[in-house]
Amino acid sequence: MIERIWSGQSPLYLLLLPLSWLYGLVSGIRQLCYRAGWLKRWKAPCPVVVVGNLTAGGNGKTPVVIWLVEQLQAKGLRVGVVSRGYGGRSEHYPLLLDKETSTAQAGDEPVLIYQRTGATVAVAPKRSDAVKAILKHAAIDVIITDDGLQHYALARDIELVVVDGVRRFGNGWWLPAGPMRERAGRLRSVDAVITNGGQAAAGEIPMKLAGSTLVNIQTGDRCAADSLMPAVAMAGIGHPPRFFATLNQLGTTVTNCVAFADHQEYDAAALNALTPESQPLIMTEKDAVKCRKFAQSNWWYLPVSAEIPSEQGNELLTKITTLVLEKH
Repeated sequence: MIERIWSGQSPLYLLLLPLSWLYGLVSGIRQLCYRAGWLKRWKAPCPVVVVGNLTAGGNGKTPVVIWLVEQLQAKGLRVGVVSRGYGGRSEHYPLLLDKETSTAQAGDEPVLIYQRTGATVAVAPKRSDAVKAILKHAAIDVIITDDGLQHYALARDIELVVVDGVRRFGNGWWLPAGPMRERAGRLRSVDAVITNGGQAAAGEIPMKLAGSTLVNIQTGDRCAADSLMPAVAMAGIGHPPRFFATLNQLGTTVTNCVAFADHQEYDAAALNALTPESQPLIMTEKDAVKCRKFAQSNWWYLPVSAEIPSEQGNELLTKITTLVLEKH
């Protein structure tokens, strides 16, 4: 239902417009306070790159963060990542991730980033606290913040916005009548717009998510995505239909697609019930990090990576590395 409302297919969004106007008013006043200096920003001693979005829901932001971290690491830079850690509850903040940190403590996305990149990752409700914890723990050249475009208390040097190239901005209204955290005009003030799938508009950087090999959560074995059939697919991400469509494009025969809420917590019994005949169960990598401790032999995940054209990707990386050199 919410997808129909936010896309403009349902007129019910009209009933929510007063709340959206209030959201927009509060958001606008808050931005004005930071621009005028009435609210203070904390400035890190190293460059800070924010990877965020204008809309609620999955746009492909985390794969972009992973791509950035891996590319900058390949250039010899020491990268730290900070996150709000949505969905996690730690006994203390800031929380520096290690191999024992669970998704229940840090949230699924920070754990996924840590496992994929090996970067120093910290989570805290106040992102400046997470940055300070990283800088105290290790020598860092650049900080990447996973989400946080609207977290203006942390000063940033570069802003990147990830846009879903298919859904774009829905009906264009602020939450809750529409999907917008900020209106589309905000794109004029960011450093780059990265468009995931669909058709990138003029001046935007096109991106696609690529992956074709399934990984067994329990054993680490690999196989082609079209070799396990029939299978059941599940996804607890911002936009599950994108994952199901990807499996279809890869030729995977899926008999049932089960969508969960983003950041959903799982248990073995509930997931085992999805495959009563022990069919292969295919999930996203973001889901898999929450299931490793109780994974079954028939559970698989599809890792995906962001692919960005080399020319535009190199321009973006050069801009970041130049900032690092200037700081030194």
